[in-house]
Amino acid sequence: MAATRSLALAGMQLSRRLARLLTSQGALLLLFSLALFASFRYQTFLTPLNLMNIMRQNSMLAIVALGMTVVILSGGIDLSVGALVALGGVVAAMLAPQGSLMAIVGGIASTTLFGVVNGLLVSRARLQPFVVTLFTASAARGLALSITEEKSIAVSSAASGLVWLGRGFIGPVPVPVLMVALLYFAAWFMLHRSRLGLHIFAVGDNEEASRLMGVSPDRVKLAVYTISGLLSGLAGVVLAGRLGAGQPVAAFGWETDAIAAAVMGGTFLGGGQGSVFPTLVGVLLLGMMYNLLNLEGTITPWWQLVLRGGFLLLVVIFQQRIARRIQY
Repeated sequence: MAATRSLALAGMQLSRRLARLLTSQGALLLLFSLALFASFRYQTFLTPLNLMNIMRQNSMLAIVALGMTVVILSGGIDLSVGALVALGGVVAAMLAPQGSLMAIVGGIASTTLFGVVNGLLVSRARLQPFVVTLFTASAARGLALSITEEKSIAVSSAASGLVWLGRGFIGPVPVPVLMVALLYFAAWFMLHRSRLGLHIFAVGDNEEASRLMGVSPDRVKLAVYTISGLLSGLAGVVLAGRLGAGQPVAAFGWETDAIAAAVMGGTFLGGGQGSVFPTLVGVLLLGMMYNLLNLEGTITPWWQLVLRGGFLLLVVIFQQRIARRIQY
């Protein structure tokens, strides 16, 4: 009887360890497996040009996903990030004739303001994040379409610095890729080495308990939504520089990809658990999957949207089951 119990306990402990491993390293294992498969199937996959193209194309999404991860860690969600990317790019393009600095600052400031509004409505008005950010997504997208009259706005040649952010290089490294690396290191330091980071994890894990410990959940929520708005604007500015235009219909569906990247990286939708570098792995995994679909050439972009939504659903279901194994 004692031996049977010991075997059962050992089996439970092994199951929990495997669950934790899949939660923390599952996306990385899947990324390597997919890269190995692709290297055998497509001769052009491992070429430096294709790999650099994957990193450059997904650098803007990586910036958005970083903000989404911070929000989810606090127990919230931000469905406005895609619309804010479009708005930030449009504002930057419209201000480009006045110079790069005005364009960059204006684009980021416009979306940061929306982030502050999200934070205030969630923290002060006690509204659900889903409802609040769905409203601001609609408002931001509508504003972008309205001020541009549903047309793309070309970036003026006077804003060469803005174009450099999207297309430039520092040595052999594209500026957007270097920017992503710096932002993720800064976010990791903020989350794991600062008081704000500790408060974000505390609020996401148990808001009431964090309040009893002297943490202000309202300030934390305001901070994370402001960060998300700022990073969305930055992504929009970089995207406008890369495309050479601000497009009011840009970044459609990016909120889904950002959530998927964070969740694949092990960030729990309930909050309180996760980190930023696994989110970056999730972004690269998504980018690699879409790249493979394009190389395959048999799946249209519209069916890719269907696959994107279905993949996110499967990831969430898988994460919930893993969470139950860890808990029990």
